[in-house]
Parts: sequence; C-alpha cells; structure tokens
Amino acid sequence: MRKDTVVVSGGRPAHEHDAPVNPSVVLTSTYRGAGDLNDRDRTYARFTNPTWEAFEEVLADLEEASVPALCYASGMAAVASVLTLMPVGGILVMPQHCYQGTLQLAHRLEERGMFSVRTVDVADTEATIAAIQGADVLWLESPTNPMLEVADLPAVLAAAREAGVLSCVDNTFATPLLQRPLTLGADLVVHSVTKYLAGHSDVVLGAVVCSTPELRANLKKQRSLEGAIPGPFEAWLALRGVRTLSVRLDRSMASAAELARRLSEHPAVAEVRYPGLPNDPGHERAAAQMDGGFGSIISVVPHADVAATQALVESLSVWTPATSLGGVESLVERRRRHHDEPDTVPDTLLRLSVGIENVDDLWEDLKAGLDELVDR
Repeated sequence: MRKDTVVVSGGRPAHEHDAPVNPSVVLTSTYRGAGDLNDRDRTYARFTNPTWEAFEEVLADLEEASVPALCYASGMAAVASVLTLMPVGGILVMPQHCYQGTLQLAHRLEERGMFSVRTVDVADTEATIAAIQGADVLWLESPTNPMLEVADLPAVLAAAREAGVLSCVDNTFATPLLQRPLTLGADLVVHSVTKYLAGHSDVVLGAVVCSTPELRANLKKQRSLEGAIPGPFEAWLALRGVRTLSVRLDRSMASAAELARRLSEHPAVAEVRYPGLPNDPGHERAAAQMDGGFGSIISVVPHADVAATQALVESLSVWTPATSLGGVESLVERRRRHHDEPDTVPDTLLRLSVGIENVDDLWEDLKAGLDELVDR
C-alpha cells in the first residue's frame, strides 16, 4: 500500500464481523501466564503492550523496516537508547547543528568519559566522510535542526557502511512520508513522535526503527531494563494522530513553500532557509532524496537585533511563540533563547513550524511584524 493509505489503515484490529474499527487502549501492568517464557510472551507491561504494538507496526511499514519499530517515553529516551550502542571509549560523529537535546546528551556522556564526540558540517560531504573514519557510530539529521542543512544521505550512509560504522538518522523533520533513511542505507532511524507523527502537541513519545532483528532485540532489552517505555494512552494518541499525517503534511508543506517565498522577498529578512526554495544551498540534494516535498520548517534571520526580533515574536497573534514543532498550530521560536543551542546558530534565527491554518492569515501576521522592523 502507498504511504498515505498505510497511515490510515495500518495497526487496525482484524477484519472480522463486529470487530472494533480502532484498537483499544490496553491498561494492564502484567499478563496471564504460568509456563516457561520465550520471546513471544508478553509477560509484563514493561516489555510490551498491544497498544504500542499497533503504532510500532504502522511506523515500521512507513519506514519500510522488516521488523516492528520500538516506542519510547520520549524522543530523548529513543536518542538515549541508541547512544547505549556506543562502545566505551568509542567515537560518535554527529552534526554541529542538530537538536540541542541530542547534542547536550552526547556531550554530557563525553564529559563522563563514555566516548568522544566529533561534530561536523553534514552539508560538507567530504568532511563528513573523513570524520567517519575510525568512528563507531554516525548520527545524522537532514534537514538539520534548526539550520536546515541537507546531508547527502546516500553518499554518507554508504561511506559509513563501508567503514563498518553504525549509522542513525533522526527523521523527525522529514517524516517517513518524505524520506526513508533505511532505504538510503541507514541502520537506525529515530523519531520524536511528539512532533509530526502524533501531530497535535498533546503527547510526548519517541521511536526507533531498524531492519535487523538482532539490533531490535538489543534495543528492546535495553528499553525494558531502563524502563524507557511509553504509557499505552500516549501510544494510542500517537496512533490516532498519525491517521491524518498525510493530509496535515500536504497542507503545512504547501503553506511553508508559499511563506518561504514571500519571506525571501521581504526587505526585513536577511536570510531564509527552506530546502524547497530553488536558491537554498540544500535544494538540489533535498529534491533528489526527499520524496514528495521539503517539509514544513522554515528558518528566518531578520535584519534586526535580539530585542527587536523578540519584539517581533511577541507581536504575533496567529503564530504561537513556543518550542516544539510539527503540530496543527503554527509555532515560532527564537532558538538561541535556549542557552544550550550552539553559538554558531545566529542570535536572531527564528524557527517557524508551519501548521494548517490559512496561509494568508499566517502571512499577514508575520508581515505586520516584519513591516514594523522596516519602519523602525
């Protein structure tokens, strides 16, 4: 089935007479059983839950994985689980710009002597491939958060495989409707399900996807031991949210493309990053490896200082000033308000997560604030 059908039809109960259309929320801490245990037994609710399994099935189908995904209590729990695959004293290669929570965790583990971190500009393919040599794990984002740099995923992932380096791609921005890193050569994919997959800013959840049964079994064991598990209701909300992923993404991407075009023409804007713009540095790569669109995130640097940029954010009424992204509502955030954001991110960079409101309402709200900057 095509992906926009999978999001609707996957993870449903069996097609039987009088069966419910939707799966139930299974609220239990344990399961009946008295005999010797094997891997097919549920046993205890820290190991699995039927409500998780429905969502894990859908996500695996979307990412074209051969084994079910694994749900986690949050995106960061999923990230932390993957980082347990790092050998002590090993080398982790990751983008200089990526989700700041991921960067913080990696550097905290580095400070504790667990492993070393090499950061690299993932838009520079030669530098990234050079950094992979002698490493143990390659962590990628493409497009990156919040700079929207685009990596040459097929080339870099092939180099990692040739070097025997385990590779993981955070696919939160693109979603599996636009990009499927496993098919491009990645070993693992991570999602903050909180964002586009769940899509309504009402649940915190993460996931890891892979196609190797042994690797999945290792991660599942780690998840069980650490207790980094989601609640069944959160998993059910994510499954309900993913049903509308295709229509939400179509709407938000169409608006993002139009807003990026208009922003690039406004005199108060110094720079716009959006892979869908023909003059964006990552456009050609994104067009080659992202299937069907360029996402719904725009990064904007205005001609303004921090105070004026902050005033712009606070003047908006349709856009919501908040962190996170991927919900039905449009969000705006000056990323450097987070003290742990890399200092190579401009002080005044605004990350826009475009929702599904009317595009002209979104633009009129932004334009009014930007016009104020021109008039100052």
